[in-house]
Amino acid sequence: MKETVSCGGVVIYRGKILLLFINYRNRYEGWVLPKGSVEPGEDHEETALREVREESGAKGKIIEYLGSCEYEFKAQEDTVHKTVHWYLISAESFFSRPQKEEYFVDSGYYKYHEAYHLLKYENERGILEKAYNRYQTLKKDGRWT
Repeated sequence: MKETVSCGGVVIYRGKILLLFINYRNRYEGWVLPKGSVEPGEDHEETALREVREESGAKGKIIEYLGSCEYEFKAQEDTVHKTVHWYLISAESFFSRPQKEEYFVDSGYYKYHEAYHLLKYENERGILEKAYNRYQTLKKDGRWT
């Protein structure tokens, strides 16, 4: 079994959540949160911000760590066990541009209930729920930037 680590973000701007639509050769498609692999010499926060920027063009800052999720999937010759570390990220604007080279064909910011129902994976819906609850608390307390 191969072990991999990725980092990503729940990116929020003015209460809306950034999603990406991936279409990998018409076999794998759906709305997802931005995330990607840790590169040598990077810490998890750097990876999350870099992956958000690369996959969506969005710039932001990390507010706090949300937690991690783990799952397995079959690759060509092996089973992959992936751990994804998630961060709550405040975006600078509504700007987004999907990274075509990584099979992202659309991106945008959505209201919470829209984003929740659009997301392809249950584990991403769970992290979105946690992130949005935290966002609402921080905003109510005047601590969201």
